[in-house]
Amino acid sequence: MAAEERRRVAVLGAGLIGVDLAGKIARSSKLELALVAGRSRDSLGLRQAARMGHPTTAGGISAVVESGPFEVVFDATNADSHPEHWAALRPTGTTLINLTPSGLGTVTVPGVKGLRSAAHRHLSLVSCGGQASIPMLHAIAQRCTPTYIEVVSTGASASAGPATRLNLDQYIATTAGAIRTFTGTREVKVMVNISPARPAPPFRVAMTVLAENFRPTPVRTSIAAAADAVRAYVPGFKVTSLAVDPGRIQVAVEVTPSGQHLPRHAGSVDIINAAAVLLAEQPAAAS
Repeated sequence: MAAEERRRVAVLGAGLIGVDLAGKIARSSKLELALVAGRSRDSLGLRQAARMGHPTTAGGISAVVESGPFEVVFDATNADSHPEHWAALRPTGTTLINLTPSGLGTVTVPGVKGLRSAAHRHLSLVSCGGQASIPMLHAIAQRCTPTYIEVVSTGASASAGPATRLNLDQYIATTAGAIRTFTGTREVKVMVNISPARPAPPFRVAMTVLAENFRPTPVRTSIAAAADAVRAYVPGFKVTSLAVDPGRIQVAVEVTPSGQHLPRHAGSVDIINAAAVLLAEQPAAAS
């Protein structure tokens, strides 16, 4: 795709997620990164984005609106700020991809829905744990009727920035709600561990599903197919363990960044940003 045909996009937020997102966008042949917006001129992330050669501003959402229009804006800030950002951008006609766990927007998991959500202008990527677990859980739910689902995400302390820590309650609630939506399961429990271990552990998500009357081989086949679908845009995604026993299915996955810029423990950042870029590269929203 020629440079003049690239979709003009902006990143709102200059934390770890926003800076990595800027790098992924810069490597896309379909997107043109026109702005990285933070809220503090002293932000390390904003300075890093500037060193990478990206246009930057400390004007936050106001600067994004004034510098538009953009075809896509990525909100990589925090759940509490997202409603304000959507209210400001909605009249501009942009597509807003929500990387915060606010739960606002059409819930979107590329590993499940493919590209169908491109028809919406306000997309929610749930959470990193949701992006890692929901494709597996949806695949299982196609083969049985789960009565209980438990998901435990473990991430390194070094990859959990201030916004992530601030939004843990929203993260849990939004992830659980999305799991219910994609599996039809009422009883869902989501837990998050932020590990201070050294060396920092990779991003891991462990899932337990209780169900009856399923056949092990089709369950295993569906999980493998779902993992392949995620790996198509997150190469470092892998199933590390799988146990299919009577009444219980246990799956663990791990995400290791495949690029050169993120540390090995930051798989949580890699998976949600890869999903965001994949969505943004699709044709313009229809509504």
